[in-house]
Amino acid sequence: IITRKIERSSFFEIQPTFPSIMKLSVALLATISGAAAFAPAAKQQVRTALNSVNHLNLETGKSQLDTAIIDRFNSLPYPADKILAEYVWVDAKGECRSKTRTLPVARAESVDKLPRWNFDGSSTDQAPGDDSEVILRPCRIFKDPFRPRDDGVSNILVMCDTYTPAGEALPSNTRAVAAAAFDGKDDEEVWFGLEQEFTLFNLDQVTPLGWPKGGVPNRPQGPYYCSAGPENSFGRAVTDAMYRCCLYAGIEISGTNGEVMPGQQEYQVGPCVGIDAGDQLFMSRYILQRVCEEFQVYCTLHPKPIVEGDWNGAGMHTNVSTKTMREAGGIEAIKKAIYKLGAKHAEHIAIYGEGNELRLTGAFETASIESFSYGVANRGASVRIGRDTEAEGCGYFEDRRPSSNADPYLVTGKIMSTIMEDVEVPEIAPLDRAEA
Repeated sequence: IITRKIERSSFFEIQPTFPSIMKLSVALLATISGAAAFAPAAKQQVRTALNSVNHLNLETGKSQLDTAIIDRFNSLPYPADKILAEYVWVDAKGECRSKTRTLPVARAESVDKLPRWNFDGSSTDQAPGDDSEVILRPCRIFKDPFRPRDDGVSNILVMCDTYTPAGEALPSNTRAVAAAAFDGKDDEEVWFGLEQEFTLFNLDQVTPLGWPKGGVPNRPQGPYYCSAGPENSFGRAVTDAMYRCCLYAGIEISGTNGEVMPGQQEYQVGPCVGIDAGDQLFMSRYILQRVCEEFQVYCTLHPKPIVEGDWNGAGMHTNVSTKTMREAGGIEAIKKAIYKLGAKHAEHIAIYGEGNELRLTGAFETASIESFSYGVANRGASVRIGRDTEAEGCGYFEDRRPSSNADPYLVTGKIMSTIMEDVEVPEIAPLDRAEA
């Protein structure tokens, strides 16, 4: 995978000086002392968890609740014979939902031992109200980084797909679509590396981290990519926390970096084989959202969150390599795959994410959505071949078209089905760098 910023909200506020407080206190006592001597004793307020917590606020970086109170409960031990299993699924809008259940430890030994579950599909736009039950089928187990324990047992996150009670895959179950594309093609050992870009905002959902409220940065793009320093990097703490959570969970996260637009970040997942790329990418998105919940920042996967001005969009560049492509002379298999992708450009664009037309303009390191192109080391092309791959004559290619909100099941499944077709398609001339 080709490797590619948290604004620290100030908690310092101007406070009255100690002498001024003393003067005010003496003045008040002098005023009320006489009357207070005859007044009934005031009832002392008992401090509890409820009245010690203010209303939830929208200030970035502030905890939702008093962490000292939360820690009191988090310190309670789990029963040795039980685990908590967080069942995660993808809803009708492509976003992750979850709910928790208690299970015996032995049920977490393999995904086949996990029970199926259900949820109210009418609340997720996945079923009508008069027949709302949707079945959750466990597909992949990860360790739960949000509920760690020290007794040698792990609570778990469970990636699930969705079915009707009759066993039919829901229309929103894109995992089933991808599974069909990968079925019977294990010999090719197709590897996917997914580069997930995302943008962090304050909770007003208007102001990206590092941006002045109601304004824009005073410097253009350039200093923020892979940067360091408080004037350049915004969101590093969020990304680092997500990174560690993914490693703990067992996700094949291979790196992170700050991106070109301030407040934009990226991480990479892979290489993963076949459908596991979709499972891991979706679970990493769930973990990212949970981490942002803790930091109280808003995360969007919109491919063009800032449309005014000269700012990069966000994508999910998809790196692909089959066994044949990794062998000597694999460059020819790579080119043939690229030609096939070009022949079905419109079909791929149709499932490569919503709002992608705002991003794929031919500017800001993108190709135009209207046409297909490829080139060596060319980030202005639809598909890029790396310099190392060209020099070694084998390796991988990068499809740069998928948007940051694209469904990884659909993307990987569509690429797999296209490049594995036994069809003859016209060759495509590589795009010279001067033309990008």
